[in-house]
Order: sequence, then structure tokens, then C-alpha cells
Amino acid sequence: MLITRPPRPALRPFVKVVWASEDAGGEAGAERERVLPTGAAHVVFRLSELPLRVFDGPGDAVGRTVAHAVVGGPRAGFYVRDVSQPVCSVGAELHPGAVEPLLGVPAEELAGAHTPLEALWGRAAELARERLLEAGSAARRLELFESLLAERLPRVRALHPAVAHALERFSGSAPVRDVVGSSGYSHRRFIALFRRAVGLPPKLYCRILRFQVALDRAAGDPAAPWADVALASGYSDQPHLSREFHELAGVSPGDYRRIAPASARHVPIRPARSAEVNSVQDGGSRGWHDRRRKETEP
Repeated sequence: MLITRPPRPALRPFVKVVWASEDAGGEAGAERERVLPTGAAHVVFRLSELPLRVFDGPGDAVGRTVAHAVVGGPRAGFYVRDVSQPVCSVGAELHPGAVEPLLGVPAEELAGAHTPLEALWGRAAELARERLLEAGSAARRLELFESLLAERLPRVRALHPAVAHALERFSGSAPVRDVVGSSGYSHRRFIALFRRAVGLPPKLYCRILRFQVALDRAAGDPAAPWADVALASGYSDQPHLSREFHELAGVSPGDYRRIAPASARHVPIRPARSAEVNSVQDGGSRGWHDRRRKETEP
């Protein structure tokens, strides 16, 4: 069972959505999955025995264990996680700019990584998980989880006005250069402000926003030609969208459609297809590292 809904009103300036699941696992035949980037941070408590286990790509046979309570920082590339066993969890997707007010550290310090919540909340993270384990049903756990987040609200500070204005305009597809120019700050200063609050530089963040539109359009009409999806999502042409799929998701649009994930941003890695997909994903990983060199651009 999965419960997903908007948070209580007091949390809505900081939290986009909350969820609670019971015995959720990967799709049939898959022990791992790619989790595609959203550009947002997530706070998750895993309430089953197994902590989060992630891999440095499909070719990593060992992986590494993170923790039971985790902050997934904003990222612009996929990651691979273990989904071989059912897991109970509660979690939240944060709004851009909410990391520092809610968690107490700049978003850029968490970007591209999974951080144990204990590193930010200390002993309170373990105590919170113990309370969630005792809560019983998914609905009761979700209510308690929201209360735990709400307890931290008295410490929050307002989002920088220039960043708040930029996020609003970027949601309407405003060009980055125009937004930077109207901010009243130099390019360098604006990028520093934005990265501190959001975790990603503005140009890369806007790429992720556009990619989310393409994923939603592809999921909404699985038979739509990719050229139509590309143009409707703001890409110059189909090859442009194809390059973004390779870099951000590690698969081609065609592979993505053949895999047909039940959730648009959680792509199963099935053993029978691993050799085919690994070669594509390795290329996507290299592309991501090439992009990192350009992060200082607006």
C-alpha cells in the first residue's frame, strides 16, 4: 500500500509531497532500479530491516550501505539502488530552496549524494525512527512524520528573495540569462545564492525541470512520437531530447519506452537486459561528469 498526498498546510512552503508505503519493492524481475533525477531533495525513513543500499552504476556488484534515515540531495543524474526486498518507508520531497531552512545546511553540501539524517539531526534522527516504528499503520506513520518535520519549523528562515523569484520564473520556462539579469546581482553572486539554496546551478536545474516535463508527457501518452514529446517539452528537436535522456537517465528514449517503467522516474534494471543497458548507462555517466565542469555557467 502507498499513501501519497500534499503535506499539512504548515509544511507546504517547504514540502511538496509526503508518502508512506508498506512492503513496497521493485518491479517484478528486477533487483535494482535507476532512480531518475528530479532536482529536488528527499527525506526518507526506511522502517524495514534493510537500510538504503546504492551502487556506483549497474556494473557495481557490491554497492554500499547508507543508513535507515537518509537525505537524498538534489541531483542531476540517475542513481542505482537495491529493490530486491520489500521496504516500509515514509518520506517527503522538499521544495527547491527548502533544504537549508528545514535541515540546517546549504543544499549544495548535500547535492548528488545520500547523507545519513543522523549527520544533520544527530540523535534525534534515531529517536524519530523509533517513534515511527511504533506508530503502526502507514497512515499513522505519515501523520507522525509530518509532526516530526513540523517540529523543526520554528527554526526556519525565509528563502532569499532573488532565489524565490528565480524559482517562480523558471517554473514558467523563463531563460536563465534573463532571470539572472533581472536579479540585480552579478552572474557569479546569483549562481552562488541559487546553488546554496537549491543545490544545483540554475542552468542545470532548468534542464532537470524540462526533463521532468518530457517524462510526464511520455508517461501520459506512451504512443506519442518522441519528436512530438521533444517539441512539446521545450527541446529543439528529437536528438536534443535523446542526448538529455542519455546524460540524465543513462538510457535512450527507445530503451526507456521498451522498459516501460510503472513509475516514470524509477526504471527497473532487469538481469536479462543488464548487458544492453549497462553500455548505455556508462555513456550517460561519462556525460554527467563532463557536464559537472560547466556548473559555474549561469
